[in-house]
Amino acid sequence: MKKLFLVLFALLLITGTASSQKKQNSESFTFIQVTDPQFGFFEANKGFGKETELYERAINAINKLAPDFVVVTGDLINNKDDQSQKAEFKRLTARINPRIPVYYTPGNHDIGNSPTAKDINSFISDYGYDKFSFKHKKCVFIGLNSCLIKTNTPELEQVQFDWLKKELLKSRKAKHIVVFSHHPFFVKAFDEPEQYFNIPSETRTRYISLFTENHVDAVFAGHLHNNAFAKYKNLQMVTTSAVGKPLGDVPSGFRIVKVFPNRIESTYYCLDEIPEVTSAE
Repeated sequence: MKKLFLVLFALLLITGTASSQKKQNSESFTFIQVTDPQFGFFEANKGFGKETELYERAINAINKLAPDFVVVTGDLINNKDDQSQKAEFKRLTARINPRIPVYYTPGNHDIGNSPTAKDINSFISDYGYDKFSFKHKKCVFIGLNSCLIKTNTPELEQVQFDWLKKELLKSRKAKHIVVFSHHPFFVKAFDEPEQYFNIPSETRTRYISLFTENHVDAVFAGHLHNNAFAKYKNLQMVTTSAVGKPLGDVPSGFRIVKVFPNRIESTYYCLDEIPEVTSAE
């Protein structure tokens, strides 16, 4: 009887562990962050052949990997007024499997360093929105127009800030909250001096305080054309290098993000080293 009890106990333990792992795997998922395709950058707006080549390779990899969704964090093109750059970006992006949702945030090359309402409306006309919020598997994902934050465009920025506060308030029961932004709020440290690649200190503090108060797990950004990682309290600040022209030692590529019930992990892959699978296990 004692041996039978031990066998039954072991079977229950194995079954429970397997069930727990199965549940965790069903709640885990993967998404891909692509940033700065920036059509026209390589040739100073005289052409975009190189960007086309790189972005095509990225799209082919995305379709093979089949993530839950893709987010492109800005600088889709190099010259906001160049319709041919815009048309090429749209043409190639349309080749992403329609079952994979694609979301966008505007970059400074898409709407300008000091965007007007007209610039923003033009972006919305092309892509449907300049900010977004959606839920996926008990997690919340929020995309911001960081150009308004970087330049501190008072009225437009305040409207977005108020919207963000409401979205975060509604998301307090979410398993994870992730924010997407073209500009990193900081690159190496929360208290670093203001520079071209980050958000001004006073504005940065305002947003990061809001993020930490509402338990945002991570911010994923681009703009730097290089990789960087920093942390403030429990907030990850992840900066991803360009799928277009790099400005550092990191080759063109994209970031694969794995979301687990208890953590978020991400890895940058250059286009020559994309893995065969992305499953979060």
